[in-house]
Amino acid sequence: MNATLVDAAVTGAATTTPLRLAALLGKRPAVPLVMGILNVTPDSFSDGGQFFESDAAIAQARRMAEDGADILDIGAESTRPYGGQKPVTAEDEMERLRTVLPAVIALGRERGIPISIDTIKAKTCAWALEQGAAIANDVWGLQQDPDMARVVAEHSVPVIIMHNRDKADAGIDIVADINAFFARSLDIAAKAGIAREQIALDPGIGFGKTPEQSVETLRRYDEIDFAGLPVLVGASRKRFIASVVPSTPDKRIGGSLAAHLHAAQKGAAIIRAHDVAETVQALRIAAAIGAQSGGVGTGLPQDCAPAKNEGV
Repeated sequence: MNATLVDAAVTGAATTTPLRLAALLGKRPAVPLVMGILNVTPDSFSDGGQFFESDAAIAQARRMAEDGADILDIGAESTRPYGGQKPVTAEDEMERLRTVLPAVIALGRERGIPISIDTIKAKTCAWALEQGAAIANDVWGLQQDPDMARVVAEHSVPVIIMHNRDKADAGIDIVADINAFFARSLDIAAKAGIAREQIALDPGIGFGKTPEQSVETLRRYDEIDFAGLPVLVGASRKRFIASVVPSTPDKRIGGSLAAHLHAAQKGAAIIRAHDVAETVQALRIAAAIGAQSGGVGTGLPQDCAPAKNEGV
């Protein structure tokens, strides 16, 4: 990534040049970018508060960077897609992030990795962007906090708009619901002045969906109206995997990889994952195999090309 772009991505208020989503995605055009998940919460469904303490969270961020994460996504309120989450105030979120976020931003500056703030609160989002976060990730797609779209527009940062529902309804056509939700979110974004080229869409695997609907969302990927925008898919460790093969969240790496490889094949631009090293390896090997079968001119990046003289 260009050094000027990196500085813009990680220094926030210290620069007047926001991160451009197109430039970020152009970093590795033939392979989806990997967004590493950092939960600074005591009640995450996936890691149960393993990284709630600041030192543990910072160490995990560094580990994900070393494992090849292209983006680090940090959140301080568990969204627990299957219910049971404990809402916290914006002040609580900021207090949890107060030590961790500056250290992760510094790590991002060191490694050339932009930091995403995962929050549904405009106040937390604005504070994090002013600290140097470079991307807003809203699991309610600008539809929960009426001030979120304004904050995103004023900071001119990329935003991830995710589909969500208050509760799952097995009787609905989930793809139709996703399409209607995205249409509303994009209208909100346009009215707030958010540049269309700064938007990515996330179908929200596991959120407001039965396990069967999460599978259906992935299966019917081509029927979702992504409006020509980049797509993020985050199926990591989600419950739908256990509905097919009974397993605890920490034993769902295989299912996560299967879902993410399917999404990559369908054209997803970003994969959000807990298990960064495994995800990076799977995506790059799949890209290398595809490039070899596709012949010359596939645009496979050099760091994904098959290595030579490594034996068998």
